Amino acid sequence: MIAPLTARRLAAEFLGSAFLLATVVGSGIMGAKLAGGNIALALLGNTIPTGAILVVLILIFGPISGAHFNPVVSLAFMMRRQLTAQACLGFMAAQILGAVLGVLIAHGMFGLDLVQTSATLRTGPAQWFAEGVATFGLLITIFGCIATAPTTVPFAVGLYITAAYWFTASTSFANPAVTFARSLTNSFAGIAPENVVGFIVAQLVGAGLGFIVASWLWPQRGDADLG
Repeated sequence: MIAPLTARRLAAEFLGSAFLLATVVGSGIMGAKLAGGNIALALLGNTIPTGAILVVLILIFGPISGAHFNPVVSLAFMMRRQLTAQACLGFMAAQILGAVLGVLIAHGMFGLDLVQTSATLRTGPAQWFAEGVATFGLLITIFGCIATAPTTVPFAVGLYITAAYWFTASTSFANPAVTFARSLTNSFAGIAPENVVGFIVAQLVGAGLGFIVASWLWPQRGDADLG
């Protein structure tokens, strides 16, 4: 049975997305401050906290909402008939609003202007391809673990994103809500607003391919409520 859309589930997606973006943006600001111009060190300082917080957030919010924090993940669960269209739309709204709040929180913690626009250009075929690959891999990671070892999902997702920060040219946004929110920070983690659409299109394509391949590799054996 598919669980109904409830305030608790929306709150879990909202809070999880807010903490995720506060970590992504905040650790990027801190990393850039402490790295002394060393971009590799700044990226490392951005990567480790992001992977770590994903494990924590999925562990604590997973039992409530499934801990998607990502519109393409919610879409995939809707396509698996484990999330209603109404719930999917509600999740997406909560994820986007929470992500934007997370960016504002990060700015506030570091004494920066709350409202910003990124000037960091991230565009081109290589970056779009990287985002497709990153999102494809994320979907494969999630559904592969659900099919074979469900309790490992938090750790696998955290480790996957940690790795993908470094093996993809785009540093693995792999999330439309994250991509949009990061256009609102002119910090290390930012992406110029005009580059957002290209990233999101690539993420949707990668997620669609990931969903198809995962459905073939690990066919569903029922409609258990996972989110």
